[in-house]
Amino acid sequence: MSKSIALANLHDMSKVRPYSSDSIFKSFWKFILLNVGIATFLIVVLCPQCLTSWEGLRAVFPDFVFSFLISSCLSFGGYWTDTILDSRLPWVKFPLARLLVTAIVYIIYCLFFSYLIVLIVSYLKGQFELSNIPWKALLEFTKTPVIIGLCFMAFFTARSWLYEWRNAAIEAEQLKSENIASQYQSLKDQLNPHFLFNSLNVLSNLVYENADKSAAFIQQLSKIYRYVLDVQQEELVGLDQEIGFAENYLNLQKIRFEGSLDYGMDLRDTKGFYLPPLSLQLLLENAIKHNIASLEKPLQIRIEQTGDALVIRNVLQPKTTPMEAEGGIGLKNIEKRYALLSDQAPKISETDHEFIVELPLLKLSKP
Repeated sequence: MSKSIALANLHDMSKVRPYSSDSIFKSFWKFILLNVGIATFLIVVLCPQCLTSWEGLRAVFPDFVFSFLISSCLSFGGYWTDTILDSRLPWVKFPLARLLVTAIVYIIYCLFFSYLIVLIVSYLKGQFELSNIPWKALLEFTKTPVIIGLCFMAFFTARSWLYEWRNAAIEAEQLKSENIASQYQSLKDQLNPHFLFNSLNVLSNLVYENADKSAAFIQQLSKIYRYVLDVQQEELVGLDQEIGFAENYLNLQKIRFEGSLDYGMDLRDTKGFYLPPLSLQLLLENAIKHNIASLEKPLQIRIEQTGDALVIRNVLQPKTTPMEAEGGIGLKNIEKRYALLSDQAPKISETDHEFIVELPLLKLSKP
């Protein structure tokens, strides 16, 4: 029924968030276990037979340590590069620049630290002396770590882009939702003062005409205004509630017009249907305000349910003196609230004898 409104807070990656020692400890061990798993996977791929004997495990252990160091260094570098650039070159604003800078920075990082680890491990193995370092030969051994590093870069780049795209989508939806909520609240805020102002105008006239009528009007008005206060925070109200309010409102007007007003209702199944609150009151008020209501020409109003719509029709007998619009309250208010709540819209038509408004009956979407 209603348009989807997803309310979520955007994760601001540029802010420094405090971390407890417990969360840092858990993150550290997750990082260690991840890279142990990567190193183990590389050993299984490169030398599966080494895992079948104790001697093979001892022989492959230095390679395992080397793979672990390379994996830890490169994965940390990918995370570091990604974190630094998130606050300086966000994907949403600078996608091409972010991709180029990520690639350049991380490739330089991979080359430098891969070469440094190869240099240290080779020296510890006694493969050369410090006085005679084989710079070019060591460069050959960095090819595999750099390839692994590029895989890390692809992973972190995709991860960063997806997270930022998701956050941007959440932010856009949040702003849209806040805007819709603000617009809808603004429309609802028009109803209370409008209803009270018109009711007090009617009451001021009745006081001078008939004290008994004015007393009955005040009693009925208090019941009706309680409903107005109850639904002022609601986006939708049940059709049965709105019909009950409409009947009370028409009874209130009967106190004023007596035999000059005639109304009827034909409703079948009101359960499970909803309307924007006070929609009926606005339509009924417009009908009374713009049409003649007299004993010679009673104003006839009918409310009937036809399928998934509520039809409100009144006999068309316009007043000779045109009424001025009051700040857009009425049909425009109803149309705007429907536009914010649903893809359906009220249908307004006029014949030679009747003015007709068809309100779609809304249903709540199942979660």
